[in-house]
Amino acid sequence: MSAHTARFRSLSSWFAIVLLMVAGVSLSGCRTAPVRDIGPTPTQTRTSADDVRKEILAAGASLGWVMKEQSPGLIVGTLALRTHLAVVEIPYNTSSFSIRYKDSQNLKYNAADKTIHSNYNGWVENLNNTIVARLSAL
Repeated sequence: MSAHTARFRSLSSWFAIVLLMVAGVSLSGCRTAPVRDIGPTPTQTRTSADDVRKEILAAGASLGWVMKEQSPGLIVGTLALRTHLAVVEIPYNTSSFSIRYKDSQNLKYNAADKTIHSNYNGWVENLNNTIVARLSAL
């Protein structure tokens, strides 16, 4: 085998490996998962509805969510990242709160299968953890 042929095979093998790695990374970024609704998550005892509302609003804002009180006991949170949009409803009272899927754009939501881009679940889990941490500090 000539040096030229050996070098060509080596480059071809290297190119094939790089191509497979790029394809694997691209596909792994597009995973879907079941939509995760969270709750009801208990709040502290002796927490007023106003305290719960304030902490939910502050927790969401600290993570980049736009939080709006839709009605007493219901907050709607919207997270816009690049071309992605996630919207959740957060019903709450003095004893608990929940986070439920409401709408999305560019997150591969499938209503029949109730699946969505896996990043959505991470965003909602971070929101839940931040709310819990803020309520625990009261």
